[in-house]
Amino acid sequence: MMNDVIILGAGIVGISTGIHLLRRGRSVTIIDKNDPGRETSFGNAGIIQREGVRPHPFPRDLHTLAQVGLHLSVAARYAPLALPKLAPPLLRYWWESSPEHYRRVVENYAPLIGRSIDAHSDLINAAGPDAEKLIKREGWYLAFRTPEKLQAEAAKAKRDNELFGVGYKVVDHAALSAIEPYVTSKIVGAIHWTDPWTVSDPGALVTAYFELFRAMGGTFIKGAASDLSESAGVWSTKVNGTTVTGKQAVVTLGPWAPDVLEPLGYRLPLFVKRGYHMHYTLEGNATLGHTLLDPEVGYAMAPMARGVRITTGAEFALRDAAPTPVQLAKAEAKAREIFPLGERVDPQPWKGARPCTPDMMPIIGKAPRHNGLYVGIGHAHHGFTLGPATGELLAQAMTGEPTAINIAPFRMERFLH
Repeated sequence: MMNDVIILGAGIVGISTGIHLLRRGRSVTIIDKNDPGRETSFGNAGIIQREGVRPHPFPRDLHTLAQVGLHLSVAARYAPLALPKLAPPLLRYWWESSPEHYRRVVENYAPLIGRSIDAHSDLINAAGPDAEKLIKREGWYLAFRTPEKLQAEAAKAKRDNELFGVGYKVVDHAALSAIEPYVTSKIVGAIHWTDPWTVSDPGALVTAYFELFRAMGGTFIKGAASDLSESAGVWSTKVNGTTVTGKQAVVTLGPWAPDVLEPLGYRLPLFVKRGYHMHYTLEGNATLGHTLLDPEVGYAMAPMARGVRITTGAEFALRDAAPTPVQLAKAEAKAREIFPLGERVDPQPWKGARPCTPDMMPIIGKAPRHNGLYVGIGHAHHGFTLGPATGELLAQAMTGEPTAINIAPFRMERFLH
């Protein structure tokens, strides 16, 4: 059977793209080696980050670089054996994080983030009660241990409010304690980002989107796709010994995208930031109602269906290297200083890999050297946030519609020579 579109990758980007294509009358098959939404989409802090107009730049101050270099940082660490392979994209990442370059990145990135809530809202409404019950619309808190850091962040929040309409409030410890009474006095105050939504089970939300995709007539094949190729205007890939074909193909494989794109001649400077999470019980009668991020240390703490989830910062390592959850242990110790965590719930830490580009912006749109091939990858820390918006933009581009925002800044060509 000939599909209109085959999508490689059943994370939140692939599923969202499939839904938007089905709405436009296309027949769609999604292919993935794992169950939908079980990889990068699964392990995150569960925030739809409308406030996230500024992607994470490479640190340029000597103190932070020294902390990372000496493995003293909780927010970031590196695997020394991975450095030879990671050095070229990381050097460009550092270059793109210069003030002049970063300013342009933010200008291009902000409209994409601006689509995040509306795009998720659209799919949540379509997916129904199973999706809606997972959503909380009360924002989240960037919690500080020192007044100087809080004041500096408040100044940045004020600028982002003026430039991009990002909603926020500054709360002192007393105000925060009225909302989260079990947070200790080590936290002096917080920025309350009021626009974002939070999700009590990110994996379950992706599953709800997948059930919507399937109810609309989409097809899913579980298996590792190989040998993606085009002949006479038809794209084909082999899955479990069977050839699956489509008039168009979309690669939304996140950190596994190079395995498919490089044989087609697209060698992109992608790298991964690995991350870990663990769930915890709470001591006594303690409760946590909102997500807290401890930026002076570098981890997030979020109330989830399985308990309080701690998610780590960035581990610069090879995608498939063995887990090294050092950051999680350090983050857990620091989290216990500000909140009464109980025991670990999961038998072992979850590990995932965030697919990143050196300029901190995803690749969205047509692959330039082939007809009918499209890509949605490289969302770094904002894949969960931007999945539905990226899916909408890809479907619009693939069907010849005007895109909701200008996607030229996200084209693949910026990395090809």
